[in-house]
Amino acid sequence: VQLQASGGGLVQPGGSLRLSCVVSGSQLSIHFMGWYRQAPGKEREFVAGITSGGVMDYLDSVKGRFTISRDNAKSTLYLQMNDLKPEDTAVYYCHAIVDRGYWGWGTQVTVSS
Repeated sequence: VQLQASGGGLVQPGGSLRLSCVVSGSQLSIHFMGWYRQAPGKEREFVAGITSGGVMDYLDSVKGRFTISRDNAKSTLYLQMNDLKPEDTAVYYCHAIVDRGYWGWGTQVTVSS
């Protein structure tokens, strides 16, 4: 199983980005998909997640700004990030639970003026 994340970049405070993560290499159902991030010198933290049934959860600091969604037909996970803040700067990783947990390569998000 492979996870390919994309969509990161450099954006000014208040700007928006949309991250995507495509899951490939498995015919099994994806039970859970989520986004995590890791800033320099900090531990990786949960940002947002969504179950196969559509139940979503968010880190408190991103609620109202970030929206997670998934396209089951395309095995793709999205993270729409609005009103970005400098503290959102991190490497963002996608995670999927199929038969076990899998991680994708990260995509860098930098919020700076």
